[in-house]
Amino acid sequence: MANIITVVRIICSMSLLFFKAFSPAFYTLYIVAGISDMVDGTIARKTNTASDFGSKLDTSADIVLVTVCLIKMIPAIAMPLWIIIWIAVIAFIKVINILSGYVMRKELVAVHTVMNKVTGIALFLLPLTLSIIDLKYSAVFVCVLATVVAIQEGHLIRSGAEKYVTKGLL
Repeated sequence: MANIITVVRIICSMSLLFFKAFSPAFYTLYIVAGISDMVDGTIARKTNTASDFGSKLDTSADIVLVTVCLIKMIPAIAMPLWIIIWIAVIAFIKVINILSGYVMRKELVAVHTVMNKVTGIALFLLPLTLSIIDLKYSAVFVCVLATVVAIQEGHLIRSGAEKYVTKGLL
């Protein structure tokens, strides 16, 4: 059941490509994708069906959702250059983490922590708050969280904190 919910997230994410950013249809699919991200792991754990495949599928679905959202939202938002640079720095740190994880373990890895979840929730809520909170303020909050988490991920990958690391990401 959990993997089906994760596949629904992938389908909703890909469907976002066909709708105008921030339209009612876009928001509906976006919210369904976000909710599915919150419940699939919980259902897998509660039903004792958590698996390595499910974890990898979840990570892949997250990557699809984030990528599609970036493709759709960035052109639709007037973003100051400093936010774009900050996002690029975070992405660079995450790429370094992936590469160092691969070098150390000979496979792609992902890190799952509480802070990672908190950052994901903040990032998910950001587009929903654009009409009430200026992007400059909400972006600082999310970017600070994402920077701390990216640094934490790198530390956990390099220190061998197995309890947080999912191996064989893709």
